[in-house]
Amino acid sequence: MNETNTTASCKSVLAYADEHADASLARLIDILKIPSISTDSAHDEDVIRGAQWFADELAAIGFEAEVVKTTGHPVVFAEVAAPEGAPTVLYYGHYDVQPADPLELWDSPPFDPQVVDDENGGRVVARGAVDDKGQVMTIVEALRAWHAVAGGPPVGVKIMLEGEEESGSASLDGFLTAYRERLASDVCVVSDTGMWNAETPAITTMLRGMVYQEFTITGPSMDLHSGMYGGAVQNPVNVLCSIVAEMHDSEGRITIPNFYDGVEEPSSAVLSDWESLNFDEEGFLASAGLTNGDGGEHGRSMLERTWSRPTLDANGMCGGYVGEGAKTIIPSSAMVKISCRLVPGQDPEAIEHALVAFVRDRLPEGWSLDIDSHGSNPAVEVRNDSPWLNAAREGLTCAYSNPAIVVGCGGSIPAVGSIQAELGIDALLVGFGLDDDRVHSPNEKFDLRCFNGGIRSQIGMLAAFAAHSS
Repeated sequence: MNETNTTASCKSVLAYADEHADASLARLIDILKIPSISTDSAHDEDVIRGAQWFADELAAIGFEAEVVKTTGHPVVFAEVAAPEGAPTVLYYGHYDVQPADPLELWDSPPFDPQVVDDENGGRVVARGAVDDKGQVMTIVEALRAWHAVAGGPPVGVKIMLEGEEESGSASLDGFLTAYRERLASDVCVVSDTGMWNAETPAITTMLRGMVYQEFTITGPSMDLHSGMYGGAVQNPVNVLCSIVAEMHDSEGRITIPNFYDGVEEPSSAVLSDWESLNFDEEGFLASAGLTNGDGGEHGRSMLERTWSRPTLDANGMCGGYVGEGAKTIIPSSAMVKISCRLVPGQDPEAIEHALVAFVRDRLPEGWSLDIDSHGSNPAVEVRNDSPWLNAAREGLTCAYSNPAIVVGCGGSIPAVGSIQAELGIDALLVGFGLDDDRVHSPNEKFDLRCFNGGIRSQIGMLAAFAAHSS
């Protein structure tokens, strides 16, 4: 397909997508009903059901699609051959979702998707709405439109959807190794990030890495009567709280020895670019229901703290009696889940060892420590001078009049680093979420303007990728 034909077809494909927007939304609602929670074994069958749903939808629009078994949850792999002389694009996404807890804070059941009218044109509310089923569906619906109008996309397309992104991507590296030849592509596109704002698309070139560990400390061999033993023995909850509190100093710096090894400061030019973005800190905080943003290291901008600095956070903590009413005990054990967001230059394995040593060194004599690792991955930097990035910027103009900006992201997508290392290709992170989408929280949502804009953007990027090859 030459550039003229591609441009003409793109206009028809965009018109088709606009005309069938209601059907696209109906399919999004359909997949959002499946509770594909990868971290909860009670939902293993739902995860498989979610994988099969995507495989069936892709097969219906001309793809060879299969649900590939792994050592954990399956991967959906689908492909359609490239027209002669055209490049091949690999799309990555995930169909698994976070747990929906706490359920009582949802305005509607998390797996009963609701379309809610609002001043922005409406939103769909459900777990997975934006992370990442809704964003994956922008890709599927764009490909559906190309299939309906032109018989298929103007480039070769391969799709890899994993079912463990929310639980550490433990099986992904094995899949990438086994399918390396079949995954061979010119560029990878990932839609699991956000826009700068609802009118301005963004291409993310920096992602933080992750170390996630769960620590359980045990002191007494059983729960003890707090009257008989209080003051005589140390309390595991108190001890664990003290250890966690020691992990930061009064300036917000992390106190784990050697934690900052390898961390580089952003250049003055980069800091100047970030300052020119005029980031709305007040609005960002308001999206979280806050007015104060004193987290992280003192003396740094919020973009620095979320894009280029590492973090350490307790994600959950429990111990002792948490039921209704009173129970006067000193608990036998206490547990905390700790996640560290890493930046380029940090070694996840070294961070894991340092974190374990920090906790172990502070345990009372004779106490035990159990460790459960929930995965780790390095930070990622994506080349911002790639010709594919320029093509993506061009494609985004199909949906947005504001030019795309290049940004960083505080989140982690383990697959991006693995794809770069294993397949040796650039990864473009082009997402359509907003700061107020309540990702990982109750009432997660995806604005319909972003869903429809995402579909149009994906259509345009496919055309731009095809034109790039000519």
